[in-house]
Amino acid sequence: MSAALHCAPSALDTPGRRRRPLGVARMQVVNLPVQVGLPWLILGLAFAVNLVIFALVPDAPPGEPKVTGGILSIYMFVVVAHLVTMTQVFPFALGLSVTRRDFFTGTSLFILAQSAVQGLLLTLLLGLEQATGGWGQELHFFGVPFLVQQNWVLQWVVYTVPFLFFSFVGILAGTIYARFGQLGMWITSVGLVLLGGTAAILLTWQRAWPAVGRFFVDTPTSVLLAGYPAVLAALAAGAAYLLLRRAAP
Repeated sequence: MSAALHCAPSALDTPGRRRRPLGVARMQVVNLPVQVGLPWLILGLAFAVNLVIFALVPDAPPGEPKVTGGILSIYMFVVVAHLVTMTQVFPFALGLSVTRRDFFTGTSLFILAQSAVQGLLLTLLLGLEQATGGWGQELHFFGVPFLVQQNWVLQWVVYTVPFLFFSFVGILAGTIYARFGQLGMWITSVGLVLLGGTAAILLTWQRAWPAVGRFFVDTPTSVLLAGYPAVLAALAAGAAYLLLRRAAP
């Protein structure tokens, strides 16, 4: 944090207004090793483990690709990374008299840029995977069949939007903790479990699981992984902003 103390004033010292959102976005770079480094480290480890595993196991039967869901690990740890944003960077920013509105706007700008870059990296890795024949093993790590799109721009969107969703979920969770403390986190967690359990019971009672399956099968991947997550990300961001207005570090 000493490094943050050294660089933060210059990051926030923008012309006309000292604490502009762009300055806050630049301040997020201080926590870049956690926000970006940790998720990519986990992804790299998952990739290495899958390479070794599939190199040791017998070849898959013809027509059955070697598929792994290891790519999901980077999205899961994005939530953790942005929890750190609210538990460490947010109190530090308020200590520099940054307004909550400027902090949220600057953090959102950083999330947008971060998600776009990470989506591009995954797209490039997919291209490399396809060019090398699945890393010489016909392995589908970045190119999980239901994720792969024919259009490279759409491929980037499919990779990028989930980053936005999970990032704002992490921001929302951290904001709930900042606003209501551990009790708020426990109530939220229990509420989500009860909501999911109630939905499962209702679907089972109405024998609606086949309809749910058809929905996921019939809906285009771009809508499932870009359209709906974009809407949910916007809702999470809106809820986080409303709570953040009264959150205390």
